[in-house]
Amino acid sequence: MQFDDDLIACAEAVQKGDPDRFLAAMAAPVEARPLLFALYAFNIEMSRAPWASQESMIAEMRVQWWRDVGAEIASGGQVRRHYVATPLARLVNHEAAQVIDAMAEARRWDIYRDPFEDEAAFDTYIDATSGGLMWMAAASLGPADEGIVRDYAYAAGLAAYLRAIPEFEAQKRVPLLDGTNAGLIQLAERGLDRLAAARRRRQAISSAASSAFLPGWQAGAILRQVRAEPARVAAGALGLSEFRRRVSLMWQAGTGRW
Repeated sequence: MQFDDDLIACAEAVQKGDPDRFLAAMAAPVEARPLLFALYAFNIEMSRAPWASQESMIAEMRVQWWRDVGAEIASGGQVRRHYVATPLARLVNHEAAQVIDAMAEARRWDIYRDPFEDEAAFDTYIDATSGGLMWMAAASLGPADEGIVRDYAYAAGLAAYLRAIPEFEAQKRVPLLDGTNAGLIQLAERGLDRLAAARRRRQAISSAASSAFLPGWQAGAILRQVRAEPARVAAGALGLSEFRRRVSLMWQAGTGRW
């Protein structure tokens, strides 16, 4: 598929707003990139909607706008004109797009300052945001088992979430149920368990769908950092060196092993 003006704009938005997913999309096969750029640009729009205004009603309206877009795409009907929504509707699996509703509901948590009610609410947030996005990508690219995708996406989403803890706290949010070292270690271990569970069944993911897993290429290393040195979370010191980031992404893209 040729990159039209909308897709070029999507790619530019991802490059600027989500550099890791931009690298992941560029590491994917050429034929997968239009879908991935449209999806990752959509994710930027959805994730920013709750922060668009200090007025909760306005933020709610922004989130609802994307919720309505998701309903239009999932129904297979006419979709409102937008540089992200238009190519997304053309490229994404419409059945899988039903998860946009859960993604929007989860993003409502970002509008307010209330902590998560319990562990189940926290897991639902990670699964709806990271899991929903990765499932749409995988289901649109090729045959894949949803449970495996969501296990892997949980680990990837958790790693990304833990890297964002200092930003959440700067915004006066309460991002964790238990921010102690013991609580962080337990959380990292839960993510690593789900990562291992996904890897044990990787044969159920087609080669085409495996490109959806590329954004999680750093997850295992970051969660192991948390388990070994939980103080890195508050210090904003999670992550790999630039060399290791690029080499590990190239390895995953080249071998197809995640």
